Amino acid sequence: MEMASSQTPIGQLLREWRRRRRLSQLELALDAGISARHLSFIETGRSKPGREVLLCVVEHLQIPLRERNQLLLAAGHAPAFPERSLVDRELAPVRNALDRILTAHQPYPALAIDRGWNVVAANSAIGVLAEWIDRELLNPPINALEIGFHPRGLAPWVVNLGQVRAYFLERIERQIAVTADDRLDELREMVACSPAPDHPRLPPGEAAAREILTPLRLRTPDGQDLSFLGTVASFGFAGEVTTSELSIELLFPADRATAEFFEDIDREESDHTQVTGGGDGYE
Repeated sequence: MEMASSQTPIGQLLREWRRRRRLSQLELALDAGISARHLSFIETGRSKPGREVLLCVVEHLQIPLRERNQLLLAAGHAPAFPERSLVDRELAPVRNALDRILTAHQPYPALAIDRGWNVVAANSAIGVLAEWIDRELLNPPINALEIGFHPRGLAPWVVNLGQVRAYFLERIERQIAVTADDRLDELREMVACSPAPDHPRLPPGEAAAREILTPLRLRTPDGQDLSFLGTVASFGFAGEVTTSELSIELLFPADRATAEFFEDIDREESDHTQVTGGGDGYE
């Protein structure tokens, strides 16, 4: 991706991003504190943007950190935002925060995913749902959308699959609009082509207003109905690429029966740990 960016003129890339954000040259120039003439010269290749000017422009375009680095490279500048593996020592505070959030959400399911919807962490309550999934789908890397909509994944147990699919299609399309990440197109097509009843797509404003209230209704292999409300969280003020792309998905019980289902399982597992003398896993 860095090579592709370096081969595309920075002016063309900025123009594409500006049009994607539906801004005129004048609007963007005013926001970034530069003249419309200067921005025009940059977009047409008559002028090369300095590092600080470029960082200011991409900030006002609300471009994700990964793509900001690509634009900097295309302009001949060094990347401004580090990208590290989640297992690196520098990201230990991020891992600790994830652990605290996921553990605190027990006994209800929670997981963390990256921008490509790959699962990077999950709490033990997710294991309850994983028991209903074909084990082959749980071989790393585990993709949350794949296991959610695969015929051997969670899909057979989702009562309102058409509604859930409509919600995730809208969410992926918003993600593509924000990131311009072509790799997400394949995931969107996978979800769109998954077998599910048709469900009307809400207008963008109305869909966003209902986002956290879109229900997920499951029916367990034993025939018990479960209902969840979902929330999505991210790290604020992230200045590192991997951290900025993490999403924390939390499922809350939408009714008392769902809460009791997971609370009973958690209580049984706690009793089993006490009886067997299970420890905390450390040697």
